[in-house]
Amino acid sequence: MNLELKNTVIDFHVHLSEYESFGEDAFNFFAGAFPSKEEYVYFCGIHSDPHAFLQLMDKNGVDYSVVLAEISPLSTGIATNEMVEDFCRVSPRLIPFCTINPYLHPKMGNMLEDFILKRGFKGLKLLPSYNYFYPNDSFMYPLYAVAERLGIPVLFHTGSSIYYGTRLKYANPIFFDDVAVDFPDMKIIMAHGGRGPWYNEAISMVRLHKNIYIEVSGLPPKKLFEYFPDMGRFAHKFIFGTDWPSVDVKKNIEMVRNLNLPQEAVAKILGENARQLLGLA
Repeated sequence: MNLELKNTVIDFHVHLSEYESFGEDAFNFFAGAFPSKEEYVYFCGIHSDPHAFLQLMDKNGVDYSVVLAEISPLSTGIATNEMVEDFCRVSPRLIPFCTINPYLHPKMGNMLEDFILKRGFKGLKLLPSYNYFYPNDSFMYPLYAVAERLGIPVLFHTGSSIYYGTRLKYANPIFFDDVAVDFPDMKIIMAHGGRGPWYNEAISMVRLHKNIYIEVSGLPPKKLFEYFPDMGRFAHKFIFGTDWPSVDVKKNIEMVRNLNLPQEAVAKILGENARQLLGLA
């Protein structure tokens, strides 16, 4: 596969198919995309092998996948940084994002610097509504200072979740107004685009701040214009993602391609914006 084509496809929101521990609600939701729980477990077992996952990427037409660690013991479960590191080691097409839970990890800035400079991670995933912090909490600022200095993208969960243990109040995109003002060079990406209550807040942040982006995982592509009527105008600020393994990746790519958008805008959403944020050649 030629990874240098203009129409590169990057899935910016991929989970490991098998976690160290997985919340019951999360398991049931992900399994709901399959004919049965047994088929979901079988599928996940196969694709816990990164080589099998790379073959699935080829089948779906995906050039790169951003693979996310998650440490949310009160809600969805745990996929450790070490698990993601090992999974992504086999290919540069697998892009590892670490995670940090502010209540479990002291000296967050030092930890992030080690992950990025010594262990090969390319970005950071944070989960405010699963880990119970506001994105603009002052105790997070030393971590943001390191992320800004290193030039890495920071992906935040925003919007609703159905999982037990989630606290929705932490997931409003409005809090990124403070963060973007205080860290104007930090690359802020709002996963799920404020899903549910806060689409307007999410697009307002994109309008106001040059360093804020919307990532569309967990949203049906055919409804994106309903959620974000100005999507065409701001196509340079939207990023494709799927939330795999809970979704048909190939189908979602085709639905984005069939949106009433110029091909240049589609190319930006499916990969070019992500390529620039990740610093890929």
